[in-house]
Amino acid sequence: QVQLVESGGGLVQAGGSLRLSCAASSIIFRFNNCGWYRQAPGKQRELVATVTSGGSTNYADSVKGRFTISRDNAKNTVFLQMDSLKYEDTAVYYCNVRGGTSWLTMSGYWGQGTQVTVSS
Repeated sequence: QVQLVESGGGLVQAGGSLRLSCAASSIIFRFNNCGWYRQAPGKQRELVATVTSGGSTNYADSVKGRFTISRDNAKNTVFLQMDSLKYEDTAVYYCNVRGGTSWLTMSGYWGQGTQVTVSS
C-alpha cells in the first residue's frame, strides 16, 4: 500500500520560513509527478506547486518567488521550501503523487496533511 508521510509544518511568524517534506513508499517515485496543495478553513483545496518526474516546476501565482518545490528521487521525497510566509499562507498542506498531470483533479496518492500556521 502506498503511503505518503508529511512533516515540517508548524507555527511561524509572518516573514519566516518552513520546509515541508513528504516521503513516499511502495511506489516507483522517480516516474511520478508530485504536487503540494493546501486547504484553508472554509475554502476549497488549491494547488500550490508541482514538480514533474523530469524536474519541471510550476507555482500558483500567490506563492511565486516565495515557495520552492523540489524532489530527491534517491530518498523518495518531495519538499516545499516556504519563505517570506504570509498570514494568508495558513492552511493544511497536502502532498500528492500521481502518474498524470491533470492537477485540477483530486487523483493519485495523498499525504495526511500538515498544518502550517502563520501569525501576523
